[in-house]
Amino acid sequence: MSVIDIHRAHSLDKEHARAAAEALAKDLSRQFDVNYQWEGDLLKFKRSGVKGQLDLSEHDLHVHLELGLMLRPFKSRIEQEIHSQLDQIIGA
Repeated sequence: MSVIDIHRAHSLDKEHARAAAEALAKDLSRQFDVNYQWEGDLLKFKRSGVKGQLDLSEHDLHVHLELGLMLRPFKSRIEQEIHSQLDQIIGA
């Protein structure tokens, strides 16, 4: 199992932080065919070969993904895409 673990500090209010997380989830869903759903302030991701979550707190977004064998070769691409999206939606 290969893991992607990203913390990103933010200064957004809860509504805008949640919108940013939703934008990231939609992009990952579109690009990597990942399903997602909210459970409170926790956004869970799942598809064959990957599972994880985005935990939304007052000052931090924490993305944790576990990639299965088939998606390991794409780890750096997926990680780059997450960083790129976070830069765009909450600022670098």
